[in-house]
Amino acid sequence: MILVGTAGFSYADWRGMFYPETIKAGDMLTFYCRHFPCVEIDFTYYQMPARRTIEGLVKKAPDDFSFIIKANRKMTHEIGDASSVKEAFGAFAGSITPLMDAGKLGGVLYQFPFAFRPTPANVSYLKSLPERIPGAAVIVEYRNASWYAPWVFTMMKEAQLAFCSVDEPNIKGLMPRVALATATPGYVRFHGRNKEKWYNHITVSERYDYLYSREELMEWVDRIRELDRQAGLTYVIFNNCHHGSAPRNALDMKLLLEAGTS
Repeated sequence: MILVGTAGFSYADWRGMFYPETIKAGDMLTFYCRHFPCVEIDFTYYQMPARRTIEGLVKKAPDDFSFIIKANRKMTHEIGDASSVKEAFGAFAGSITPLMDAGKLGGVLYQFPFAFRPTPANVSYLKSLPERIPGAAVIVEYRNASWYAPWVFTMMKEAQLAFCSVDEPNIKGLMPRVALATATPGYVRFHGRNKEKWYNHITVSERYDYLYSREELMEWVDRIRELDRQAGLTYVIFNNCHHGSAPRNALDMKLLLEAGTS
């Protein structure tokens, strides 16, 4: 089963592009759920989510809707000592419990920074992730291409870590555009191919200012179908969120994936 969605849903500049011009922020998720079966929640990276906020998401979404929650930066980018890590995971797990109880948690996405390299300590940390939030699927996104190695994928399969495939600019050192299944779910994130702004930007969000062409999306159709054959469940998430590009491309991808299927 392939589920297509976007990274986030509450964007003012999606009004008139995806949402009606006059839609209230509080009505966006309800509208979004009419078009997509899943969403990746990313604000949780910047701040530890409040349980009541997560409860609100659960109430607004249909029973068969899935949320993928991005891990807080204290769990990926600002990893402290053992005590700090335990505290961060405890707070995070407590906050997302309503999603788990409702059966709406698709998994936790751990996006690690470019500086995160395949050292013994980091590999050990990765292997520990499934037991830190029992019952939550672990999806791992690497930025550094040093992780692109057969032994890494073997390790991930053994540890039940789902590899996050990415579409991002073709820049030396970044992960290549490959589709791999190491565990369930399969996962693909489309960041855009804005090579000029990846490093040369004022705000990080400029990296993701990109609209995919139909031809660029077509490059992934067969890969995603094969990925899903291996994983059994696959999320396809668009993170090119500027000016409604993400929902536009997500709707395009849904149509492409549905073409030729019964």
